[in-house]
Amino acid sequence: MSALNFQWASLWPETIFLGAIIVLFLAVIAQNRAPALALFLSKAAPLVASLAAAMMAVCSMSNEPVSLFFDAYRVDGLSQFFKLLIAGGYLVACLNAWAPTTLDPPKRADYFLFLTLSAWGLTLLASASELVTIYLALELASYSLYILIPTRSKSKEAAEAGLKYILFGAAATALALYGLSWIIAAQHTTYLKELTQADWSLANPLGTLGLYLFLGGIFFKLALFPFHFWCPDVYQGASNETAAIVATLPKMGAVIILIRLAVLLTPGETLTNFLAFLAAVSITYGNLAALVQKDLKRMLGFSSVAHAGYILVGLVSKTPEGLAAAAFYALAYLLMNLLVFWIISRIAYDGRNLTYDSLNGLAKRSPILALALAAGAFSLVGLPPTVGFIGKLWLLTSAWGHGYDWLVIVVCVNSAIAIFYYLSLVRHAYTEEPAEDSEAYATINQTNVSAFSRLGALALGILVVGLGVVPSPVFGAILKASRQLLP
Repeated sequence: MSALNFQWASLWPETIFLGAIIVLFLAVIAQNRAPALALFLSKAAPLVASLAAAMMAVCSMSNEPVSLFFDAYRVDGLSQFFKLLIAGGYLVACLNAWAPTTLDPPKRADYFLFLTLSAWGLTLLASASELVTIYLALELASYSLYILIPTRSKSKEAAEAGLKYILFGAAATALALYGLSWIIAAQHTTYLKELTQADWSLANPLGTLGLYLFLGGIFFKLALFPFHFWCPDVYQGASNETAAIVATLPKMGAVIILIRLAVLLTPGETLTNFLAFLAAVSITYGNLAALVQKDLKRMLGFSSVAHAGYILVGLVSKTPEGLAAAAFYALAYLLMNLLVFWIISRIAYDGRNLTYDSLNGLAKRSPILALALAAGAFSLVGLPPTVGFIGKLWLLTSAWGHGYDWLVIVVCVNSAIAIFYYLSLVRHAYTEEPAEDSEAYATINQTNVSAFSRLGALALGILVVGLGVVPSPVFGAILKASRQLLP
């Protein structure tokens, strides 16, 4: 085991987020005596922190891997890539929630404080390489989100969603902690570097079952079947801005941990086959359930169950290409969902939940938002030339020929099913006219879409299409980092 090896130079993203937390805590204290100052700090601190953390993550991505804190913390190319994703997603989430209509103004500083605490926990999770450290970072990121869900003012649905999220989260936490105790009892270590040499077959049932239970806590954050029950209800009950956060940022932390734990897998063994089975069921169930939804956030909730299964497809082959494909698809998922939630938040400027009919006539109200929505929908389906298409292509390529050809077929069939509900977004935006007594008709002539809203949608749309056209530089960097994980 290495020494403490404390290096500030390797911890800049974490330090920057911690500094933002301190500033936002001061803003919370000052909001009664100096509300103008508190409002300025609550808006400026997240933007500065996200940009600075993203820049530092990019600058350190090509550095040699380094282990800190007695090998419990690993800073490598993959961890810095996910810190970049977290910082970028946090930036878009903060811009999306710049002036939330369903949040009482005195609570704005508190809202950004807990959002930043969650982002900080996720950056710690990105580098955690020891199970207790992973558990603590995961809980730090989760507890902050528990507080954000019910902040939708005067909404019983938000209170119900917050309660469900807490109860399901507590159950998943207990499951993971129980599994952790079994792993410690069976393997006598919690360090991932040492656990790669351990036996994870059914010949060692205590350790293997412990790993199953520990993975349950990770699957809860990823909303993988059968740990998905909270997801549609929380999306529907939370405000549009908060749902965008819950749908994206926690998933990045879950994916990086699954990628690090994937080195424990062996293709063809029971654990790997079980994960492949969960992926197939999650993909199929998520797509079929999304088909019958009318509320857009519930549809996106069930679709995220399917996307969680897609990410697992890249892990079962235990190859650098598979791990890189899973990481790249996490990037694609982040961009696609942030884009769609951005547009939902812009259309529902009064904070209401939208249905498909709410999109009727969007092409007339705002052609740019309609075009960006089309790019997001095509990417979620996996149509070229979007980032969703190339991400899904690399996932399927990594699994094909490694004993999981059947899983590739399941993904292809489900991608065809997903066309029906994703492209309904485009159909309603471009071909449907709003009824005269509908909310969409009442707002069709209002200039409620600002230049800021159009610019944000356009920027995210360009990223979704641009990374689908020129993905090689990003994928190459991820592949190089993924090769460092495998022995």
